[in-house]
Amino acid sequence: MNVAQDKLILVGQVAGGFGVKGEVRITAYTAEPMALLGYRDLLRADGSVGLTLLSARPDKVGVVGRAKEIATKEEADALRGLKLFIPRERLPEPDEDEFYLTDLVGVQARDPDGAVLGVVKSVQNFGASDMLEIAPVAGGPTWYLPFTREAVPELHLADGWVLAVRPNEVGEREPD
Repeated sequence: MNVAQDKLILVGQVAGGFGVKGEVRITAYTAEPMALLGYRDLLRADGSVGLTLLSARPDKVGVVGRAKEIATKEEADALRGLKLFIPRERLPEPDEDEFYLTDLVGVQARDPDGAVLGVVKSVQNFGASDMLEIAPVAGGPTWYLPFTREAVPELHLADGWVLAVRPNEVGEREPD
């Protein structure tokens, strides 16, 4: 397996050292923070090993644990901000009719007539709700589509596309 070529999923970020014995605090981006210990080998964005968790316990926003690569508080503090990833295939399979938001990245966004508008570049959340960032097929700046039932009424992930209904822009009028 060449991890650097696999789709990597962000699962946490080093928040810094904890205590004086070389423990590290990790902010978890998983539904269950202790899942990080189960993943054990947490990678850097380039696919190389970032941290190998040997033990962990729950904390307010994630876990506090020991990692093979860290022996002192200073070493843990030096890694503050390090984003930690796992390969997509290490995530548990979603239930039927469920999916991970990361599975939307790379699928085509098609209009109701079937024309390809672009490709989903990322899924962002700026505080209100999830937004699909669409890279237009013709090039140019990306645009955002709310990830709602109204704007994305159909998902055809197995076929690599979603139905995208662009909302009216502010100031546009509905046709009479």
